[in-house]
Amino acid sequence: MPSIDWSDYQAFLAIARAGQLAAAARALGVDPTTMGRRLRRLEAALGARLFEQTRSGQDLTEAGEALLASVEAMASAAGRISERADQGDGLSGTLRISTSEGFGCWFLARHLPAFQSAHPRLAIDLVASSGFLSPGRREADVAVMLSRPRTGPLVAHKLADYTLALYGSRDYLDRHGTPARPADLLEGHALVGYIPDLIYAPELRYLDEIHTGLRAALRSPSITAQQSLIASGAGLGVLPCFMAGSDARLVPVLPEKRILRSFWFVTHQDIRKLPRVTAFRQWLDETVRRMEGVLTP
Repeated sequence: MPSIDWSDYQAFLAIARAGQLAAAARALGVDPTTMGRRLRRLEAALGARLFEQTRSGQDLTEAGEALLASVEAMASAAGRISERADQGDGLSGTLRISTSEGFGCWFLARHLPAFQSAHPRLAIDLVASSGFLSPGRREADVAVMLSRPRTGPLVAHKLADYTLALYGSRDYLDRHGTPARPADLLEGHALVGYIPDLIYAPELRYLDEIHTGLRAALRSPSITAQQSLIASGAGLGVLPCFMAGSDARLVPVLPEKRILRSFWFVTHQDIRKLPRVTAFRQWLDETVRRMEGVLTP
């Protein structure tokens, strides 16, 4: 078998994780032509087709699935070697963090600069969006998720509880009145919430926990957009208290109706002991303990 350049394996791994050749090329900072050439060179060297072209992108073949496990192990070993070599100069490399939009934008982003300043040679990717990258597929090094994963080569621990409550703007409540009981929300009130078929985690289905049968009339997959709608007087809606508590435009409604959820710290079992992962986990544990009163006021 001819010798294979490590960059060809890196190209294969990037395509397997991204599911699309163009997206993989962007992740590695090369053009799609170069990425395609590396893949064809690897397939020729191995004598096997590694991907099938589909409408959505590239799907692994049986040979590709078999190769993926080996290449991921190689990448993990290379990462450990690199980190051991750099330990004398502090953490380095890249740490990619996947979180929900609310926790990432309204909590983690406010505290993360302190961690980065303590490790200036470490690049940090904060992916805070409506959905999660998968540590199991190595799309992210760590993820802060809304539930503990039940399958996959993952390790997880409970990071913190947080509470959510119903909020409205003063302007909205002046115009429509303040509901005295949950049943009042069924008539005369507009509700803001998620688009049902775009909810990416079952933990986000919480309107029924306020009162059975509630349905949002103004909907968005973005919790930030929902907060803007509620604060502008468009309707009432459920928000994490750590987001709403810092917005002077918002007033709690039916304060006795609190919803409890949890954040979970998740990483792939093969990288859980990497210095950058353990350092971030310890820092984040300490940060959420210190900010417990904000997460669960």
